[in-house]
Amino acid sequence: MSDFLERIKDLSPKRLALLANELQSQLDAVEQARTEAIAIVGMGCRFPGEVSDPEAYWQLLSSGHNPITQVPPERWDVDAYYDPDPSTLGKTYTRWGGFITGVDQFDPDFFGISPREALHMDPQQRLLLEVSWEALERSGHAPKSLVGSRTGVYVAIGTNDYANLQTRANDLSGVDAYTGSGNGFCFAAGRISYALGLQGPNMALDAACASSLMAVHLACQSLRARECELALVGGVNLLLSPETNVAFSRTRVMAADGRCKTFDAAADGYVRAEGCAAVVLKRLSNAVADRDPIVAVIRGSAMNHGGASGGLTIPNGAAQQTAIREALAQARVQPHQIQYVETQGTGTPLGDAIEVRALGSVFKQERSPQQPLWLASVKTNIGHTETASGLASLIKVALALQHQQLPPHLHLQQVNPEISLADIPAKIPTTLVAWPQGQPRQLAGVNAFGMSGTNAHVLVEAAPTLDAIEQFFERPLHLLPLSAKTPAALQQMVQRYATYLATHADLDLGDVCFTASLGRSHFNHRLTFVGDTTAHLQSQLAG
Repeated sequence: MSDFLERIKDLSPKRLALLANELQSQLDAVEQARTEAIAIVGMGCRFPGEVSDPEAYWQLLSSGHNPITQVPPERWDVDAYYDPDPSTLGKTYTRWGGFITGVDQFDPDFFGISPREALHMDPQQRLLLEVSWEALERSGHAPKSLVGSRTGVYVAIGTNDYANLQTRANDLSGVDAYTGSGNGFCFAAGRISYALGLQGPNMALDAACASSLMAVHLACQSLRARECELALVGGVNLLLSPETNVAFSRTRVMAADGRCKTFDAAADGYVRAEGCAAVVLKRLSNAVADRDPIVAVIRGSAMNHGGASGGLTIPNGAAQQTAIREALAQARVQPHQIQYVETQGTGTPLGDAIEVRALGSVFKQERSPQQPLWLASVKTNIGHTETASGLASLIKVALALQHQQLPPHLHLQQVNPEISLADIPAKIPTTLVAWPQGQPRQLAGVNAFGMSGTNAHVLVEAAPTLDAIEQFFERPLHLLPLSAKTPAALQQMVQRYATYLATHADLDLGDVCFTASLGRSHFNHRLTFVGDTTAHLQSQLAG
């Protein structure tokens, strides 16, 4: 510092002013980079209720449909492990769960994997590959175009049921070179980068229920630090064996009736569920410059641990408040500007009350009864997808912002007496309602905390309105190129496009064809369709 003062002591006032302005500009640039907003430019998901994409997910959420079922026989014999008495050892007192269909189906050749290796791969790895590919294509980034790119991969994964099934047979002769890479958590992330040729940061994360929201936070940090130019965040959870259900029955965290009754006086735990989701993230400035399809914007995020609290698995409300305030500070927004919070909301009486009190302590500041905070939990809709639950919540919020509606929060009859909504003030949407109005910006929080003590919070804003790209000339015809690795897959793609165009007749045909041409990887089996209108093209596809 003394050397610096010595060098500037003889400068004129004008030169000092110029130097001060230059230094301030540099500081502003550093601060801007540290807090730059992150765009969500692509999403993919699989959830209970035959949900295979974001459109189906929104349909399920907005309709208030409950996809929870009894444990299907292809998972395990529910009768052999069920006992309604919670104290019975070796048994589980619930018969319910949220399940994805077809998790045993996989096309290994598409990803260059041999059938023998695929047999030893945890289906969670298979799902992550498929959903990651879908999310990238939805973002307009053809996966093959990313080979060698600085694209980061952050995967939340925490269950190893498939490994349990393989070792349960107690036959070591079945162990081969693919057993380790098929089940290790690090390979779930590493395999994505390997299959797509990505050379950015790569990691697998397990912080229980906070895992995938923590992965989002770390991916945003890496983007701001320029460690990567694009980030793929995935989370997965499959229920393939009964051991975890038996363990959770000992801790009494599951609802016997298979209903997650978040915030309700009758709340008695959650129902376990399967899920796989992925989001593609990019610095907002780059996404705008590249004309990417921005779904929503992450303005701020934070994470911490509860430290010493009432117990290892008991949430720490004070630590949750700290994480939320740090996210608000990074986003540079005030608590009263947040209109909605997608809560952790697992449906345990203690956890729900602690979370709402923590949220209230932060968000009630300067909040008027005319602008209440809306609260809900997607776990009442699809169950608790555990390590994938943060992404299930984030994608729900992004879709709600897109559709300008809040989906119904299910199974609420009477609010838990330990929860005071009037104190915040807050409301819970039990039917499909319009996104709250009255604020110049549309902002939401996504809250998560894990059973092991980790807290995470992400602040999301509606996507900016971008100016339309100037059309220099109007094409009389448009070309839609479709391709796949097999004839059957190509026919399925044609049918999906036909269905999509039939339900989205207002789409710009030029945009659809442009994305199909440059935003997807192309394969050997190909079809091309030519049309002058969306309806014309759809009729060809359907025919």
